[in-house]
Amino acid sequence: MADLGPDPGSGPSGLRDSAPEAAPDALADAAPDDAHLTRHGMASDPAADRARVLVIACGALAHEILALKRANGWDHLALTCLPAILHNHPDRITPAVRDAVTRHRAHYERIFVAYADCGTGGTLQTACAEMGVEMIAGPHCYAFFDGLDRFAARDEIDAFYLTDFLARQFDAFVWEPLGLDRHPQLRDMYFGHYRTLVYLAQTDDPALDRHAQDCARRLGLAYERRATGYGDLATALAGV
Repeated sequence: MADLGPDPGSGPSGLRDSAPEAAPDALADAAPDDAHLTRHGMASDPAADRARVLVIACGALAHEILALKRANGWDHLALTCLPAILHNHPDRITPAVRDAVTRHRAHYERIFVAYADCGTGGTLQTACAEMGVEMIAGPHCYAFFDGLDRFAARDEIDAFYLTDFLARQFDAFVWEPLGLDRHPQLRDMYFGHYRTLVYLAQTDDPALDRHAQDCARRLGLAYERRATGYGDLATALAGV
C-alpha cells in the first residue's frame, strides 16, 4: 500500500482513523441515503473502474468506509454494500455475502468482507474461509468500533448499543420491528434486562447525540455517549 504519511489529526501510524468533526454536509458522500442503504444497500462506487480490491460491507457502514477512503486516499478500494436491514436478520447475511463474492470476484484482485460475525454463529467466518476471502475479526460492529480489546474487557451484558447509523435509523431498526410503535407496553419486556443505552459515536454531531439520548429515554434506559471514531474498522481497512 502507499505510504500514509502523518498529517494533522492522524494517529501515531499516520492513519486517519479518528472521526471528523460534524459538518452540515457530513453525509454528502457517494452513498445513497439511509433509507436506501437499509433496504437496498449500495452498488459499487465510482472508484470501482480503477480499484483492485472490493470491500463488501453492511449498508450501515457505507458512510464510515467512504469517509475513511476519502481521508486516506484509498483509491485502490471499491465499495459495495448489502442491505443494512440484514442486521435484523443475521441468518441471511452469510448467503448474501456468498452471493456477492461469487458475482464480483472475477472483477477484482482481492475481496475483503467488512462484516464481523454479526450474529451468524460462525457461519460467515466458515464461508469466508471456504471462499478464500478475509473478513473483520470480532463479534459485531459495536466491538470493532469500540475496539475489540476494550469491548471485551468491558463485558457489558446490560448495555444496548447504537452507532451513528443505528441512532439515525432507530425507528426503522428497533422501535418499529419490535412493534413498540403499536404496543409501547412491550418495552419493558424487551428492554427490562438492559440498564444503559451506549451510543458509540463515530462523528461529533450534537444533534445526533441529542437524538440518541432521546432514544435512551424512549427505552427507559440510562444514557452514555462513547466517542469511538472508526475504531478497529480503520485499522482493518488500512491493511487491505
